[in-house]
Amino acid sequence: MEGITGLGFRRSSPNPGAAGSAAGASERVSAVRGRVGPTEGGPVASIALFHSVLGIRRGITDAAELLRAAGHEVRVVDQYDGRTFDDYAEASRFAEGIGFPALMQGAVEAVADMADGFLCIGFSNGGGMSEHVAQVRVVRGVVLCSGALPLPVLGAEAWPAGVPAQLHCSVGDPFRRPGWPEQVVEAVRAAGGAAELFEYPGRGHLFTDADRADEYDASSARLLWQRVLAFCAEHG
Repeated sequence: MEGITGLGFRRSSPNPGAAGSAAGASERVSAVRGRVGPTEGGPVASIALFHSVLGIRRGITDAAELLRAAGHEVRVVDQYDGRTFDDYAEASRFAEGIGFPALMQGAVEAVADMADGFLCIGFSNGGGMSEHVAQVRVVRGVVLCSGALPLPVLGAEAWPAGVPAQLHCSVGDPFRRPGWPEQVVEAVRAAGGAAELFEYPGRGHLFTDADRADEYDASSARLLWQRVLAFCAEHG
């Protein structure tokens, strides 16, 4: 993405030689852990994981497994009561039927019994949920994957002071709003938090979901999880 290099944000692409075909979840866990290193001792972080507009699909269950394999405690927040979708338009209509304010309130209620200091990780629409929870709870960090909402869209005036964030998106994501990820990064930095924006090749929205054959990119997924696990280890 043009226009952010001068702000000092990090951008890179996966190693072209790291490409591979979709593998089982256990193989992906092993691959990522081998790059980041095993976690010793007890859980490093408590994490609230928010699903995409499609619900809790394989990409989310794989994510939870990867995080738990690294030693973290993970709560997968199900805002659809088990319902999942294959089609984005159908899923969007369902989410709109619930209403974004109701989803935001539900996200807050779902983590009400979690102790302060957890991390929020969200995919797609779950990114907005993560941002909102960070506005009303004390969190240690936020990871936004393929979804980032400028604060005015959430009705927020400022990012929580000092809270770091890591953003991930593909350069050709058809659902990416021009300038929105950059606005979030600027808000994080303005509040004194560390911010990283990572871009990946391709047009996949949920490029870490191995069941989305037209979007999944194994190389990008491995690199994303290497970075996310490092973030969790640092800030958890």
